[in-house]
Amino acid sequence: MRSLYRVVKNLLPLNINLSRAGALTAFMAMALPLAGCTGSSDYPVIFPHGPDAITERDLLFIAVAIMLIVVIPVFVLAVWLPLRYRASREAPDYDPNWDHSHRAEVVIWLVPALIVCAIGSLVWIYTHRLDPYRSQMAEGKPVVVQAVSIDWKWLFIYPQQHLATVNELVLPTDRPVSLRLTSTDVMTSFFVPGLTSQIYAMAGMGTRLNFQPGPVETYTGRNSLFDGKGFPDQKFPVRIVTAENFKNWIDTVRKAPLQLTPHKYQMLSKSGAMPHPLHFSSADPELFARIVKGEHSAASMIVSSRSK
Repeated sequence: MRSLYRVVKNLLPLNINLSRAGALTAFMAMALPLAGCTGSSDYPVIFPHGPDAITERDLLFIAVAIMLIVVIPVFVLAVWLPLRYRASREAPDYDPNWDHSHRAEVVIWLVPALIVCAIGSLVWIYTHRLDPYRSQMAEGKPVVVQAVSIDWKWLFIYPQQHLATVNELVLPTDRPVSLRLTSTDVMTSFFVPGLTSQIYAMAGMGTRLNFQPGPVETYTGRNSLFDGKGFPDQKFPVRIVTAENFKNWIDTVRKAPLQLTPHKYQMLSKSGAMPHPLHFSSADPELFARIVKGEHSAASMIVSSRSK
């Protein structure tokens, strides 16, 4: 809990300093619902490891701290006013001629307006800072991964390595990631709490999510947008590993007996959850583009591949 207090006190990146009392107030407000927290893995949004997720967490804390400027006085006044002006109080304050106060008008209108301006400025700044299409200013060639949302599973294609997996995403810690997403049918939402931002995947179009993986860690990715009865099972492990372990994992997948042929993809595209991850030792690098174009059937994929 002391570490959470230090986070709240030092989370402002824009040269904004909270007083000790303000930091303590924000700490108390956020510590109460976390009293039963047993570890960072239980609350990945509050205790993230990915650089983008940490920035989003900081923005959340800043917004809560600013809004407490209004919330706390409201609760204090809700207790203080009835006690001060109760009928049973001796020598109560009574001023029948009072009808207006310029000070009250200033407080009522100016403070909320300043809060709206402050939060609006933060949203503007962080919207550009956390742009999912923004190229990462990190060293190394980006790892390109193409994610396809299928009822109710995730297909991950590694076009640079010519392989694919189902319900398993493995990334190296020392290289930026360029994730491209689409869906075969309904709109879904790709989200890995504690690692990076959420972004939608829609049929007939491709979206992007560029991010830096951060330190070695294991996360649970999911679809955060309800898409039918298999929605609770549309989860997958996300492992951030060292460069050496990533190379070893690639070598292991390349030895897998399965290949992602058009017929295998057609079987995979049928609705149904996948209880265990699958590895495909080979995958067509153009498969993702064909899925975006709507070429879902095995016949159309075979014709498209033969025409090249």
